Amino acid sequence: MMNTADKLEVLLNKAKEDAALKQSLLNTRGEADPLAAFCKVAGSAGVELSVMDIVNQGEEFYAEIKRSTNGGGENSPDLDFQNDEYSIFMMRLSDL
Repeated sequence: MMNTADKLEVLLNKAKEDAALKQSLLNTRGEADPLAAFCKVAGSAGVELSVMDIVNQGEEFYAEIKRSTNGGGENSPDLDFQNDEYSIFMMRLSDL
């Protein structure tokens, strides 16, 4: 079973080969609920993701960074948007 990071990588690779999919994913940024729209587009491309999958992936990644920096204490950097997996995916997708 693939984890969320693997699924996002598969989706990115599919979007690299399919301009219509790429545009559909990019268009989710303008939706009232971008994450839900993103998951719907991903599902239609054969990559099943839930909003919680994406939120949790970002939180887990952020927690790993916090733990690896200065022991994860109060002096760890605050990374703001970097724990937002959707935004990171969109940046990567835009660069294709």
